Amino acid sequence: MDFSSVLVTGGAGFIGSHLTERFINAGTRVRIIDNLQTGSVKNLADMDQTGLLEFVETDVIAPFHSETDLVVNLACAASPPRYQADPIHTIKTCVLGTLHAAEVARENKVRIVHSSTSEVYGDPLCHPQNEDYRGAVNIIGPRACYDEGKRAAEAVLFDCRRTYGLDIGVGRIFNTYGPRMDPYDGRVVSNFLRQALLGRPITIYGDGGQTRSFCYVDDLVDALWRLCLAPKEVTGPINLGNPNEMTILELAETIRELVGTKVQLVFSSMPVDDPKRRRPDISRAKAELGWEPCVELRDGLKRTLDYFDDIISSGKIDTYAPKDDYRTAVNG
Repeated sequence: MDFSSVLVTGGAGFIGSHLTERFINAGTRVRIIDNLQTGSVKNLADMDQTGLLEFVETDVIAPFHSETDLVVNLACAASPPRYQADPIHTIKTCVLGTLHAAEVARENKVRIVHSSTSEVYGDPLCHPQNEDYRGAVNIIGPRACYDEGKRAAEAVLFDCRRTYGLDIGVGRIFNTYGPRMDPYDGRVVSNFLRQALLGRPITIYGDGGQTRSFCYVDDLVDALWRLCLAPKEVTGPINLGNPNEMTILELAETIRELVGTKVQLVFSSMPVDDPKRRRPDISRAKAELGWEPCVELRDGLKRTLDYFDDIISSGKIDTYAPKDDYRTAVNG
């Protein structure tokens, strides 16, 4: 690897901390910029003693500068309840944050790898979703701040490539889960695991027939790693996710089996604009990155369950408990 230093925006978050750990394990110096809106310095605890990590608490909506060999832009709340809590800030993070990160990459004449999302497809009319599909997003709905913000961020990067010749790599991340998830982040895997481990009813929004495809965080980080190392002609967008599709109800039953308890399932109304089906076509990732996920769902869920169980059994679950009302459950 040719990188001696990397700048990671959002590096204290769930995915960002795992990617940071991958770089540090490779001997790369990492500078993190994070406002800790949804990230946590607890995610960086095991890396803090290496001497390779620098953490800067600041917000990417303001311009920033850094000397670096690579920029990885992961800044933005990804949990629907969280990004909907301050939609204007979410749009600013997506658009201004990406502009500022791109400017750092341009100043240093280096590659920028950007975390886009499957949400750019909205509630898709095409299934499975491939990168040529332009999406079906409700531009005036409550999820639009994130969906349209991420779409605009992609436009920013491709315009920077056309205008300045910027070296870019855009990955569209599908549902990802694993250790370091916030148990109260409002997404489906964390909600189901937390509720089941605490012996509380598992809340399913809608009838449970809607589908998702769940990718374990180690697989996702490997995909981002390969995108970082990819040649300049590999720009993306590239779908990064697990193509194994399952219903929300099937996920709930799998988690009940793993936890070993038959907690009650309760059903509630579907959130506005919640996608009915979500599954990536990863043909491009296979061809251009040589990547496909390898962690089976039950194995990944067991590792995540163990992480959550440690938090609950140690009594630390209270440190994650919501202190405001934004973290309502969704199907992710």
